[in-house]
Amino acid sequence: MSITWSAYKRARRRSRQAWAVLALAAAAIVAGLSWFFTTGQFEAGQPAQSGTSEAPVYNPQWMKPVRGAAPVAAEKATEALERLQVKGRAAKTDYDRAAFGQAWADADRNGCDTRNDILRRDLSDVEFTDGSTCKVASGTLNEPYTGRRIAFTRGQDTSSAVQIDHVVALADAWQKGAQQLTIQQRQTLANDPLNLIAADGPANVKKGAGDAATWLPANKNFRCHYVARQISVKTAYRLWVTQAEKDAMKGVLSSCPEQQTIYNAR
Repeated sequence: MSITWSAYKRARRRSRQAWAVLALAAAAIVAGLSWFFTTGQFEAGQPAQSGTSEAPVYNPQWMKPVRGAAPVAAEKATEALERLQVKGRAAKTDYDRAAFGQAWADADRNGCDTRNDILRRDLSDVEFTDGSTCKVASGTLNEPYTGRRIAFTRGQDTSSAVQIDHVVALADAWQKGAQQLTIQQRQTLANDPLNLIAADGPANVKKGAGDAATWLPANKNFRCHYVARQISVKTAYRLWVTQAEKDAMKGVLSSCPEQQTIYNAR
């Protein structure tokens, strides 16, 4: 009788173990299905997101930093964000690009216009046009918004493949405080290397005048730098954010709480 009881207990133990294994397997299946229907179905068959995670501000060998309307402290971007005013958009009806002065002025007075400064800063394997040490003829861009490599060749039908993006769009800046800046400060904002990044032409067109609440780079690796750079620009020129914009920025920075502000000393 004792042998029978011992065998019974062993059988019960094996049965409980089997049920535990089945429960774990069921939980794994449920988790897998949950991942598939929330994220996996969109990522399956796609390569992992790659691409640069930051972009330069200036090259001290041949560029000079420009001064905004206010200094940008070296600190966590989340802390700088908390100090930005939160307000609604001002009217856009009176926005005029001319309010930001000459496009592609030589803001740092190094002898080259801003567009060519940014191309030279952001492209690799740069070649200049004959007889020039400023005018970029060609190069390769490790494009930050899409994560792709783009070959740039100057020309009527090819130059638009690489455009110079205002990280804080000028129309957005106009609606969030730039109207109160002087004309010189607005021209500096439009030509400040802190606010400029060489970008994929179609991506730049898609962004338009969008802020962080309406547009973020497809390259997720770059989003922390991008948002921190917007916060830094808005700090430098005393611009504000909308509540939706602030919420979007906080959402991005929640994945990189140690992200620092971006400033000209880099």
